[in-house]
Amino acid sequence: MGALFEPFLYIIGLVVDIYFKIVVVEVVLHWLIHFKILEPTNKYAKKTMELLEKATAPVYKKIGEKIPPVSGFDFSPFILLLALLFIGRLVYRLSEMVM
Repeated sequence: MGALFEPFLYIIGLVVDIYFKIVVVEVVLHWLIHFKILEPTNKYAKKTMELLEKATAPVYKKIGEKIPPVSGFDFSPFILLLALLFIGRLVYRLSEMVM
């Protein structure tokens, strides 16, 4: 029975890990643009941000519906990162139990 779930848990863990990295890269790019280290007119930064926002905006919107921004600061990326960390750890523990 355990061998049946092992590939499934591996794929879930991999997807969670990739999505975590996407969110981190997006947050870092936002900070680089905000602190004027990167220019918002940089075509590579702009295209990268567009791609990353397509992947994260729907999830941020769902989180934002439950927890609105506080004093103009959106906590959605940080809440998402915490949730992804939790899910990643859970999948790791489950995969250890299955083996």
